[in-house]
Amino acid sequence: MEEFFAWIGRTLGEVIRFVVDLLTGFFANLGASARSFLQELAGSLGISTSIVSLLILVVGLWMLWKAFRALTRRAIVATLVWLLLSFAVLSWLIY
Repeated sequence: MEEFFAWIGRTLGEVIRFVVDLLTGFFANLGASARSFLQELAGSLGISTSIVSLLILVVGLWMLWKAFRALTRRAIVATLVWLLLSFAVLSWLIY
């Protein structure tokens, strides 16, 4: 009977170790993948990889999305305003 519980304990320990190793590898690769994605995105746009530049990029893309949504509502003046603002913000980044 003692061997049975020893076997259960050993098997449970190996399963837990496998799951921990799997999750550690997954999250380590996830971080490296995200870092590579952001570096290549910034490199292809010609901007720096600082958090401020990436946040300004997100704001500029959000403004473009707002312009698209205004266009689908047929609000021409709002579309032009959002387009001009987004182009101004995005032009500050790309040099």
